[in-house]
Amino acid sequence: MTMTMAKAKIPLKGTLVAVLAAASLFTGAASAQQRQMPSALVEVAEASSEMMAPQTYLPGTVVSLNDSRISAEIAGRVVWIASEGTLLKEGDVIAEIDDRNQTLALARNKSQVSRLEARIKYLESDLKRLQELAANNNIPSSRLEEAESTLAMTREELSQARVAVEQAKIDLDRTKVRAPFPGRVVERLAQIGEYSSPGRQIVRLVDTEHLEVSAQAPVTLARVLNDGQKVVIREDQLVADTKIRALVPVGDALSRSMELRVSLPASGHYVVGAALQVGVPANTPEQVVAVPRDALVLRREGTYVFRVKEDNTAERLMVTTGAATGRFVAVTGGIESGDRVVVRGGERLREGQPVELRGGVNLASGR
Repeated sequence: MTMTMAKAKIPLKGTLVAVLAAASLFTGAASAQQRQMPSALVEVAEASSEMMAPQTYLPGTVVSLNDSRISAEIAGRVVWIASEGTLLKEGDVIAEIDDRNQTLALARNKSQVSRLEARIKYLESDLKRLQELAANNNIPSSRLEEAESTLAMTREELSQARVAVEQAKIDLDRTKVRAPFPGRVVERLAQIGEYSSPGRQIVRLVDTEHLEVSAQAPVTLARVLNDGQKVVIREDQLVADTKIRALVPVGDALSRSMELRVSLPASGHYVVGAALQVGVPANTPEQVVAVPRDALVLRREGTYVFRVKEDNTAERLMVTTGAATGRFVAVTGGIESGDRVVVRGGERLREGQPVELRGGVNLASGR
């Protein structure tokens, strides 16, 4: 009985030795493989604790700060209009109206001024002569008073004539319709040869340089949104930081929505009418662990980040993303505040691979 049990223990002991040997060989092979993997050049950043809120994306449209339908200020036949797409500076001529009547009116009023100036010169000379006669009592005082009155009335007529000249100059200048701001002619609303009257729309002029986004937000978000608040805009897969320029706290009775005006980043290239999405907080901010967007590696099987461990090797962690503000995204899945995460060079990293900081600093050796 004892011999049988002893004989049975021999295979078990051999099996245990074999398992330990295999484990040792596997560990050694893994260590050797890890030593053989070349160091990867990466850039790192620290995960941080941030106050963030879940985001909701609102549909928005790029609009111009200046989008006007320019009208004529005077009656006349249209003789020239800038073509569509013309780029204009402030004060440039957009359209011209036949100015012959205004030119004649200006010439007539200038002539009237010259006539009155000559008459006043004569009346002043005549008054001086009458004053000398009145001093010697050679004429009645009523004659002198009449001359003074005639001179005063003529001077008033001259003032009115000069006003008429200035008005004629203004009317003549109005025959040239000018751009009130820099922009492009988008649409011609009148054609050459048509008769224009004051208030007749001539062209549509749009400022294509000074743009912003108009978005509609539910009125329920009024308690978490305010002027100057940081938000993001998204166009396709591109996300950029920006801010709310103005919140219009007046809700529509039917849609229960209010308008947001959001600034556009100066570095972007946008077209009036383009569709964008505006990411705004959907609730009160909460304390979360956040990493830069560049730390996220998106794959078919999910989203993950590479954390740099104490031995300066890469550790792959699957994460779940949450709220996002600017270039930071809240994550859950083992990441803690202060952890070093790879933000550049993580696309080809492998689990356990040594990492080296770009610029020649070796994280493993501290050099």
